[in-house]
Amino acid sequence: MTQTTRALIARQTEDQAKSRKYDVGFEDLPLSDLPQGEAGEVLVRISHSALNYKDALAITGRAPIIRKFPMVLGIDLAGEVVESASAEFTPGDQVLVNGYGLSETLWGGYSQFQRLPARVVQKLPAGFTPEQAMQIGTAGYTAMLCVMALTDHGLEPGRDNVLVTGATGGVGSVAVSLLAKAGYSVTAVTGRSEQAGFLKDLGAAEVVSRDDIDAGGRPMAREAWSGAIDVAGGKLLADVIAQTRYDGIVAACGMAGGGELNTTVYPFILRGVTLRGVDSVMVPMARRIRAWDRLAAELDRDLLAELSETRDFAELPQLGADLLDGKLKGRIAIAL
Repeated sequence: MTQTTRALIARQTEDQAKSRKYDVGFEDLPLSDLPQGEAGEVLVRISHSALNYKDALAITGRAPIIRKFPMVLGIDLAGEVVESASAEFTPGDQVLVNGYGLSETLWGGYSQFQRLPARVVQKLPAGFTPEQAMQIGTAGYTAMLCVMALTDHGLEPGRDNVLVTGATGGVGSVAVSLLAKAGYSVTAVTGRSEQAGFLKDLGAAEVVSRDDIDAGGRPMAREAWSGAIDVAGGKLLADVIAQTRYDGIVAACGMAGGGELNTTVYPFILRGVTLRGVDSVMVPMARRIRAWDRLAAELDRDLLAELSETRDFAELPQLGADLLDGKLKGRIAIAL
């Protein structure tokens, strides 16, 4: 086995720390530099990772994602166990990791090898290859967590309609696909009208622009959908809440449009609307397994292939900028 690993790593000097800047680049690290002890109980040979919105922020430095330096980037990984000090895993096991502080406080998946605490590692669901798992990645997994929030609330296919914002992105595209396949009528919101055909192919019944759902600053407007999945936050989330039906639910999982939320209590106390925050980072393992098992059972593999592409490790720095600049659609897996 090789004794080095190629990794995309962020480093920060003392002078850079004052302005919260840092440098990102590829390095060949000795395996002995990987985390040791409890933090490195399981050594994984990584075959695939993914590019998510959060990864792009870390790669470009456009938001303070990284909490300590040096840091190997990448919030997702999938591959094969090479060594394990944990009884839960043996060499040859196919595994995945997403969230749990990867690329923030734990070294992440943009590396050919990584050592990880056993508590964050889970076995790859039957029926998925590592590449397929990373085509889904944190974004697709987050989409399923949002779908679970809606179904756990009581929404039913054939009866309830669902709005999805940011529908051409990683979370939105998977959410549209999952909901449409389950039988929900899906309205997809996008700022990219040229992608309407793509969204219709995913199963959207209707494609609208952000302007089409502008509530005009009113905290309550016409009741238009029973549930919603929002990746934007900010004004768009306020507009979504304002038009959610009585006893409806909005699953909020992102802040691409801003972190502020200007609304009132009226939708919540007069219509009984539920605003459900969806975190993907520190989700308990039992719920993670449930989400990945549902993805294995419900996500159309042919459609996953259509909305995904696999790119080379060396392309990551440019891909991060392209994602934030709106030049990519669907899901991006990374082959290491």
